[in-house]
This record gives sequence, C-alpha cells and structure tokens, in this order.
Amino acid sequence: MKPTKTTRVTGIAGLTRLSLFAVLALVAGAVQALEFRSVKDTGVAFYDSPSLAGRKLFLVSRYYPVEVLTRQNEWARIRDASGAIAWVQYASLSPTRTVVVTAPEAVIRTSPDVKSSVSFKATRDVALQLLEPPKSGWVKVRHRDGVSGYAPLAALWGL
Repeated sequence: MKPTKTTRVTGIAGLTRLSLFAVLALVAGAVQALEFRSVKDTGVAFYDSPSLAGRKLFLVSRYYPVEVLTRQNEWARIRDASGAIAWVQYASLSPTRTVVVTAPEAVIRTSPDVKSSVSFKATRDVALQLLEPPKSGWVKVRHRDGVSGYAPLAALWGL
C-alpha cells in the first residue's frame, strides 16, 4: 500500500515525538537534584582522596555548607563555596541546611524588600541557617546567635 501524505505527516510527527521523548529521558537521567549539607562539628578535615590516609587539605568549622557531588561508601566527594573539591567522611555531614555569605557583607532585612529595616549584617564566610526556600531573590536565614531575617540570594552560596 502506498503511503498517503497524511500517513507520512503522522509518521514524521510520531518520530519527532519519539525523538523528543528519548532526549527528555536522557536529560532527566543526567540531571540530579543538588544535595547540600553542612559540617556537623568544628575541625572536620577535608581530604584529597576518600581515605584517612589521604592528604588533609584543610579543616572547616561547624555549619560550613557543602554540595555533595557523589558518595563512595562512607565518603562524600564535595564542593565548597570557593569551588574546591575534596573528600569528607559522610558521617561528618549534617542534613541541616546552611548557606555561607560570599559577598563582602550581606545586609539581612526584616522582610524580603530592600526598603525594609536591617535585621543584622553578616560578613564574608559567615554561615547562616536556611529557614525557608528561596523566593523572589530572597531567602530567610538565621544567625547562630538567634537573630533572623531575609538575605539577598546574590550574597550567598549553598542554594
């Protein structure tokens, strides 16, 4: 039977849909949700390999946020705010979400508006607990002293 013009259009449309589905399936498999965690205790070592025999790269303070890139047994390969990649024992990480100030200074406000009053200011490398998901360029955070407010996303890392 000779294909009609209608059959060919349907065939091409079907092939296009199938191709689109295949591409979306590949992309969905490659995309993973970001996993951020914070360091449980002060003095946790980051290593160059997933072993206590590895070279210690540096020590970090409690609440320091990291992005977990992958896990290997009891170790996590992580990235920090500077972009450095290292290994840490996964048990040293907490699910508590924190962010770190990357701007010279972050002005934390009482509401998510640049015209609202200042709640507090935090300098570069200060870790803040994440209280709510980001919305409209702002995120609600709390300092370890207990004071909270809204920080502009552009001043933070860990989201």
